[in-house]
Amino acid sequence: MENHHENFKGVIAIIIASFLWGTTGTAASYSPDVSSLAIGAFSMGIGGVLLVITARKKLLIDYKVMLEQPKVLILGAASVAIYPLAFYTSMSLSGVAIGTVVSIATAPFFAAILERLISKKNISLQWILSFVIGAIGIALLTLGRDQSNNTAYSINQQGLGILLGCIAGLTYAGYSWAARRLIESGVHSKSSMSGLFGCAALLLLPSLWFTGDNLFSSSTNALVSLYMAIIPMFLGYLLFGCGLNYIDASKATLITLIEPLVATILAVFIIGEKFKVIGWIGVALVSLCLLMQTIKPQNQLRLAFKST
Repeated sequence: MENHHENFKGVIAIIIASFLWGTTGTAASYSPDVSSLAIGAFSMGIGGVLLVITARKKLLIDYKVMLEQPKVLILGAASVAIYPLAFYTSMSLSGVAIGTVVSIATAPFFAAILERLISKKNISLQWILSFVIGAIGIALLTLGRDQSNNTAYSINQQGLGILLGCIAGLTYAGYSWAARRLIESGVHSKSSMSGLFGCAALLLLPSLWFTGDNLFSSSTNALVSLYMAIIPMFLGYLLFGCGLNYIDASKATLITLIEPLVATILAVFIIGEKFKVIGWIGVALVSLCLLMQTIKPQNQLRLAFKST
């Protein structure tokens, strides 16, 4: 029963984190004169610094164990650094809804592949079924976009945006897997996330020298920049790390499919992006996929724990 309770706790932490992340595209749209590279570097970089500050005591205990796994640390930190640059540029090229949907929808697929190839973990039938339902939902959501008032996004722009979204999905899966791997080796979740994000901040923050011109040029830009760094990045990743204590990265990234749902709903009601009926069917399928992940029978749970 305890396993089931902890599993549920992990799921809830990641659902809340996903809600917070779902607001980033809409928030970024209020700062159109700020480079997508700058928004990504600032939010992830400052978020990383805040994570290091709050986890400093745990980091001092765990850093030696982390340094014993340099490949995992480098892969995770590089993934954290690349992810926001690809993610925010994808949204600026193909729109908030599609950029978010592609970035997040491809992550569970890459996470499962990493767990199978590197960690030798089995992929459950339940995961495959929920992934297929989620993937169909994501495809319908993308196809269901009403292009009539969005001619600003050219086919080439959308194509590049979708490609960058796939890169964002791969790097998102990469650091989720690295964080989980560190946790499994005995590192605390706070140390794991803050270690990866702190290393990435060393790469991201210096890039603001070239890209960060308008980050604080107006009160709106300043508010957006600070909101992105503190709420979705710092608080969101604190919750995500907490969730990874209890569940595998492939399951965690599948649950984060809730992020594009939130992003799409906000894009429709706040920014004015439009979707046809088929898009809303996609929303329903992604919701079903999430439901399949949150209710897990205990006997399956025991099997999953034995196989890991």
